[in-house]
Amino acid sequence: MYLHAEKIFIFYLRIVRFLRIFKMAKKQKGALKITLALGLVGILQKRKLDKASKNCKKAQASTLRSILEYAKDSEWGVKHKYAEILTASSDEELVKKFQENVPPRDYEDLRPYVERHKNGEANVLFPGKPMMYATTSGTTKEPKWIPITNEYYSNVYSKMSKLWLYSFMMHRPKVFYNVCTSIVGKATEGTAPDGTLYGSVSGVTRRDCPEFIKALYAESDQVYNISDYKARYYTIMRTGIEHDVHLVVTANPSTIVEMQNNVNEFFDAYVEDIEKGTLNENLPIAPEIRKIIAARFSPNPERAKELRELKAKYPNILPKHYWPNLQVLTTWKCGNTHVYLDKFKDSFPKDMLHQEFGYFASECRAGLVMNGADDTVLFPHMHYFEFVKAEELDSPNPTFLQLHEIKKGERYAIYVTTFAGLYRYNMNDLVEVTDFYGTIPTIQFVQKINGIISLTGEKLHEKQFITAVQQVEKETSNRLKFFVGFANIQDSNYSFYYEFADKNTTQETAEKFSELVDKYLKEVNCEYEAKRNSLRLKDPVTFRLQENSFETFKSRCIDEGARDGQFKLNLLMQDEVRHEKFKKLILE
Repeated sequence: MYLHAEKIFIFYLRIVRFLRIFKMAKKQKGALKITLALGLVGILQKRKLDKASKNCKKAQASTLRSILEYAKDSEWGVKHKYAEILTASSDEELVKKFQENVPPRDYEDLRPYVERHKNGEANVLFPGKPMMYATTSGTTKEPKWIPITNEYYSNVYSKMSKLWLYSFMMHRPKVFYNVCTSIVGKATEGTAPDGTLYGSVSGVTRRDCPEFIKALYAESDQVYNISDYKARYYTIMRTGIEHDVHLVVTANPSTIVEMQNNVNEFFDAYVEDIEKGTLNENLPIAPEIRKIIAARFSPNPERAKELRELKAKYPNILPKHYWPNLQVLTTWKCGNTHVYLDKFKDSFPKDMLHQEFGYFASECRAGLVMNGADDTVLFPHMHYFEFVKAEELDSPNPTFLQLHEIKKGERYAIYVTTFAGLYRYNMNDLVEVTDFYGTIPTIQFVQKINGIISLTGEKLHEKQFITAVQQVEKETSNRLKFFVGFANIQDSNYSFYYEFADKNTTQETAEKFSELVDKYLKEVNCEYEAKRNSLRLKDPVTFRLQENSFETFKSRCIDEGARDGQFKLNLLMQDEVRHEKFKKLILE
């Protein structure tokens, strides 16, 4: 009786809060419809999450049964005895049978099955064929083609996206009082041999969103079809800066750095375009794309005047100046991304919410950040999760834990099973349990597991390298704009690359900086110390980088076909292709 009354009271409070936001929205033109629509859908999806949070163990078993039932008649399902697994009489037996019949997998194990789907076969990994593929980099030269099924898209991406937007509204009620600037991938990049589209899931989600949400976007979808990197950013920022933007969405914080660099270079050109209602004729934009984008513009001398006055007042003009009413910025904040976050620290309005984008990959959208913090609430009613303790990563027979078994403060490798053909799939990510949402663990991304380098058994973590560099920065007051490290197999050492804020920093100073980094690494990693002392690991070598080295590197990668929204750069790598690119950026 008491629990029933408590549920009613909680739901009542949620409705009261929503009505308060709704009442505020009525006063703002255009905000009423989206507030009502997102509120109704958001409350419904929030209730489903809250129900799952009461007993995540039960929710996980139910999800696993649903996935097995969905795929049992596929070739994969038959081969791995899904129908037999479903005869389990208890949740414990179900999990046991599943783990016995389905070995853990990585993408290369699944590639032959995906290739058959790409060539037109149906009912291989799941019923029918994918609606699309999300492409992303893999461990081989061939990219990963991640299948997205209608089942997964409609029940995960679509519903979660609406709850995601609703969460913004709960934290900042005025977030939809004006337009949004978003940077997503290209919805359609090409087709598989059988004609199925491949591209960016974020681009498709934006393309297929309801019309009342589309009305929020400042920029046209066509902007993502601009092939020239700088022209694309120019167009996004020329469009966004004309408006009083309230929401900025982009997964990668390095994109924010690029946006501001574009502002620094082209602000006056933006203002001229805004005044005349034009799009810079010097930009290399295909005529058919330019025509569609330019049709949205009209002369706006009033805003141009405002921007010129801002520039006169603030020579170093920043988002807090041209978007003073920005309510929410959402980017990744975990892992090594703080290297980029530091570049726009204090650039945004003080009362703006900078929300973590959440644990999100091409393979799955595992959950959402719900409380305005940096913790992702995993969604047990949409995915099935398993975990391996960080200490057991090298074990040939690790123990696989279920969601309800993992503990706060511990780190784990995460495995997912989805409605899109990924079964006990190794995400190759290290995550840390930070807290709980009801019974559901919340997580933060720590690093890619391949961010652990071991030339001679030293097992050097990317995070250790980042911390070492930051520690030396503090000790020496030699501030860096960017840094990166590469493992050299042939020389059995590491190359450390630095872009110093002081352009006059000498090679001698840079080498002393590396000596201190090396010293710190010995202190925090006993295996590194042992290998260095035994000379099995040679002295690191030091290089100074040209100005704007990261920006130049990223620009070149995108010019070669990398997708901006998925662009990732570990700061400690064993990657000869990327290493060669940085060798070309060494300061002579």
